[in-house]
Amino acid sequence: MTMELRVEERGAHVVVVTIDNQRRRNAMPRAMLAELAALWDRLEAGPCRCVVLTGAGERAFSAGADLSSDLSADPETARSVNHALLKHHVYTKPIVAAVNGDCAGGGVELLLATDIRAAAPHARFGLPEVRWSIYPFGGATVKLVQQIGYVHAMELLLTAKLIDAQEAARIGLVNRVVPASELMPWALATAETIALNSPSAVQAVKRQISATIAEHALAREPLDQELGDRVRASDHYREGVRAFLEKRPPDYR
Repeated sequence: MTMELRVEERGAHVVVVTIDNQRRRNAMPRAMLAELAALWDRLEAGPCRCVVLTGAGERAFSAGADLSSDLSADPETARSVNHALLKHHVYTKPIVAAVNGDCAGGGVELLLATDIRAAAPHARFGLPEVRWSIYPFGGATVKLVQQIGYVHAMELLLTAKLIDAQEAARIGLVNRVVPASELMPWALATAETIALNSPSAVQAVKRQISATIAEHALAREPLDQELGDRVRASDHYREGVRAFLEKRPPDYR
């Protein structure tokens, strides 16, 4: 199976970006995240007026970072990952998410960078990081509270449980649930509607809201990195990652 980011132009102003790593539930290794970061820059500078983001196949939108790949966290790697997830970057092009399957960990953090979202009925959502002693430093600790409210954010972040698509819609993580066969038509129609509006006005609106979110996230970036480094240096982290790779429950006694 392939492992790539597929980029497809739909008409003059809509671009579809598909995360394709189906063997690993569309998890994103470091190289793919670096490619995604560069892609956002190209789309920002180009004629695209709206992006549709989805995953390949029917099982997963994205399982997040690929824990079987490079787990280094040097400053340059962190900057690349942050850019790929648009953690605190001002971005003017609207992004419509078509959540075709499970969306977890960094997949949720990437979802938080999108603007309008629909999910197939079988999609599930979760932030399992704390189960494996990983700090969710891709933006969830800041953006999730902003977007869905404190109690819903804390339930997802602290329990590491998955929720279904209907619950995701109820708490405002996605706009709506759409039958799987209608998901991409819905996403393309939404993107085309946006693209028909004034790009000057649309991008001004997106820039203002994006800048507000980015300012909030950037102010908390030093603490985010400090906390992430502290968790990464712990014995719990080593046990958590080992348990994940060995496909067993972690033991934090």
